[in-house]
Amino acid sequence: MALAIAAIALAAVSRSAAVSTASAAEIKLRALAGFVAENRLGELDARRAFPPVGVTQGSERQGGIDFPWRMEVFATQHPLLRRVEVQVVDPTEPTHVLRTLVGILPKES
Repeated sequence: MALAIAAIALAAVSRSAAVSTASAAEIKLRALAGFVAENRLGELDARRAFPPVGVTQGSERQGGIDFPWRMEVFATQHPLLRRVEVQVVDPTEPTHVLRTLVGILPKES
């Protein structure tokens, strides 16, 4: 009886460790994807760029992983502002968005 209880407890601990490992990997991917999104938006801001409306895609290496990103630029009601949305997806599952970052860029006079 004690052996059965110990086996059940060990199975529960093993399952908990596996879930914890998967969660840690997801957190790492989300953090790195956040850096990629911030880099995309930060580069536009640093260059004082006023990008045209449309979609741009690319890939950026962060932490030894190539993250695909997609940036969409939208016109706003104000002609001197652009809304920029950057999405970074999981390299192994392109339908899984890890991070979305939205910013507003002004047109420099």
